Amino acid sequence: MNLPTTLPNLRIGNLTIGFPIVQAALSGYSDWPMRILARRHGASYALCEVMLDQFLVQLKDRKRTSHFLYLSDEDHPVGGQLMGAEPEQFSAGARKLVEAGFDVIDINFGCPVKKVLGRCRGGHHLSQPAVALEIVRRTRDVVPPQIPVTIKMRRGIDDSAESRDKFFEILDGAFAAGIAAITVHGRTVEQRYVGPSRWEFLREVKRHAGEKTILGSGDLFTPHDCVRMLAETGIDGVTVARGAIGNPWIFAQTRALTETGILPPPPTLFQQRAVILEHYRLATELYGEQRVDAPMRKFGIKYAVLHPEYEQVREAFARAKTQADWLQVLDRWYSHDGPGVYADGRAHKAQGSLSCG
Repeated sequence: MNLPTTLPNLRIGNLTIGFPIVQAALSGYSDWPMRILARRHGASYALCEVMLDQFLVQLKDRKRTSHFLYLSDEDHPVGGQLMGAEPEQFSAGARKLVEAGFDVIDINFGCPVKKVLGRCRGGHHLSQPAVALEIVRRTRDVVPPQIPVTIKMRRGIDDSAESRDKFFEILDGAFAAGIAAITVHGRTVEQRYVGPSRWEFLREVKRHAGEKTILGSGDLFTPHDCVRMLAETGIDGVTVARGAIGNPWIFAQTRALTETGILPPPPTLFQQRAVILEHYRLATELYGEQRVDAPMRKFGIKYAVLHPEYEQVREAFARAKTQADWLQVLDRWYSHDGPGVYADGRAHKAQGSLSCG
């Protein structure tokens, strides 16, 4: 693979994002601490975890739920992703994201989770272009013109000709309605996360869209994956989802790979320890000392992928229930420096869907 020496800056509407490798919305993961660490490690843009329009409309200013809309200066530019069923309520949810300070409003037409589809949300909308485009128009109308609205889609409900036609009907109609960019995941809704993401479809979509902004998603677990998707498809940017959980280094590694042609070594155990501790500190700031351990346990399991003793470290993090437990894990497994290992995605692939897109 010929590596590009420079990559053009990604633009979303009137926003110059910069380096075109960004962090996707990850249901249950892409909260403020994860986004901040991704930004510090080279991600030029990140999206929050997907939120239901109904939830946002009913959301009260309570400490227990305040983390969903928490932003800081370091977080910008940041996207808020929205999912729902009814066009009117969808636009009301979008208004709440604007009021919270998100720089981009992203519409989720990609989630393949069964309970989501059963409630006519997420990827279900790819089966009904009229409703999908009504959601797009209402959302674009309610969001101030200076704030870009974007969409996350899969390549269709299934591989039928009818599904393909509906995909392009939504894509073309959305751009005509003023959508600034569309992210396409190379799997169908029916596939969920089984089988490879079809990157050749992304290439076809980009040829069809011309100068309009297309981002790609699916099977991005290493820096080489990110660069290869850009090179093979001609799209404008890629959104890293599962490959970024517990591995914020993927963004800096990809940047170095494109600039030098050389992949930097994986983070050492001391480097990993420092980031894990900072992640715990940020999560404590967000959730409070009484609630931090549950959300951090799933991140610890993901960070373990970069440790040479992955299986044992994973089990240790899975058992950690208090800050004292966390410190014991770090003292046991990260007390002596040494080389880490590259994340190859196997642990994430084996556990299936996390990104709901």
